[in-house]
Amino acid sequence: MPKGPKHTAQKEEEIAADINHFTEDVQRMLGKSPDIIYREMMLWGIQAVIVYVDGMAEPRYLLEAILDHESRLAPQEHSPAGYLEVLRTEMIPLGRVAGVNSYSQVTAELLSGDTIVYIDGASCAISVGTRDLKQRGVEEATSQSVVRGPREGFTESLRENTALVRRRIQNPGLRIEERRLGEMTQTDVAVMYLEGVADQGVLEELRRRLDAIELESILESNYIEEMIQDRRYSPFPTVYNSERPDVIASTILEGRIAIFVEGSPFVLAVPALFPQFFQSSEDYYQRGDFASMVRLLRYLCFGIALLTPSVYIAITTFHQEMIPTNLLVSLIGQREGVPFPAFIEALIMEVTFEILREAGIRLPKSIGQSVSIVGTLVIGQAAVEAGLVSAAMVIVVSITAIANFALPAFNVGISARMLRFILMVISASFGMYGIIIALIVLGMHLCSLESLGVPYMTSMAPFRWRAQKDTLLRVSRREAKKYFGKA
Repeated sequence: MPKGPKHTAQKEEEIAADINHFTEDVQRMLGKSPDIIYREMMLWGIQAVIVYVDGMAEPRYLLEAILDHESRLAPQEHSPAGYLEVLRTEMIPLGRVAGVNSYSQVTAELLSGDTIVYIDGASCAISVGTRDLKQRGVEEATSQSVVRGPREGFTESLRENTALVRRRIQNPGLRIEERRLGEMTQTDVAVMYLEGVADQGVLEELRRRLDAIELESILESNYIEEMIQDRRYSPFPTVYNSERPDVIASTILEGRIAIFVEGSPFVLAVPALFPQFFQSSEDYYQRGDFASMVRLLRYLCFGIALLTPSVYIAITTFHQEMIPTNLLVSLIGQREGVPFPAFIEALIMEVTFEILREAGIRLPKSIGQSVSIVGTLVIGQAAVEAGLVSAAMVIVVSITAIANFALPAFNVGISARMLRFILMVISASFGMYGIIIALIVLGMHLCSLESLGVPYMTSMAPFRWRAQKDTLLRVSRREAKKYFGKA
């Protein structure tokens, strides 16, 4: 009994030099869970135990290698630690093998899918890389689909994701730094950058912000995104995310830093700039003139998604003189039986469409799209026939929704959706004057934003000539080199 307190204190630091105490300590820390397997055996006449988590590790090849080599190697006089060294150097030819000296390391290795080998009498153990986590295979990216380009998308495996990027950037300067975040989940997080290309100041700032994260759990990359973003309450995203390896590879080549999170198929990239959210990987797989036309169309779609309902409300409510006479007569005729002002009309239709959008996402894929389309058509037609809204308002809301879907980055589409409701309220109160003032304030807000210390509107404000080859337009590679030089 007097040894009990000493043994318990020892459990937090060094490994006990007794196989019974070792297994008891591991069971106390992890519980007597049926998925934690303790495989006891005799090696050179000494008791040994192999510990692994069933379903996360595959120790079959390890056991075969140990039993095969143990029968062929003549027993020699070694200390228990010496026998572990023999195991590490002579009997386990494949996989990662590392020494562990504390129980915190033992639990960390076990819960990562590795196998622990311990020999009675040793005050240390060895960890063998036997991870066999069941993961979704590499599939086509669903949120950023393209007509021309690679079809690969990230998975939930951090190591597989880093390999997909490293395969595209076969440069010795590519660096990966790993850390574990989340007190309860101990989630693996990897930072990838190109040495000599990435800005060291941005890299140091990112390291500082990651080290300052204090969360109990990290289950997805958005946990990291919320903790490292510069402005908490800005509607615009200041951290870029993608599930395409070619996109992340291109951002790294541009000098940005990628952040991989175990369990998430979305990889973050910092610093993120405003023009980046209007660029698609397909822009670089098409001719420059066609890609430039499509990119300008995206900026136009952002303006349509942001302003169309509010401009319609302002003109029909305060500035009827801006509407051609024939069109004004047609609008008056449509609104003759509508009991609500234009703002209430737009609000009803926008909220209804948002409900249908969310319902379509949550429903099973086999019926979700059909319900969204049928629901939109039926409700829109019924609302017009019932006299609740005018046909023109249905057209305005439909164009706005379609323009919102044309944006390549989902999170900047959310920004447009949020700001649209605010602009609708302003236009209903102050007309076009309010919209103009709101746009000025919005521009000032964009110019005040930063992403890890880098101005959000870089290349636009302040204007940089060399960066214009890939901002509003995507200049052909030959012209970019001739007229713009290196950025």
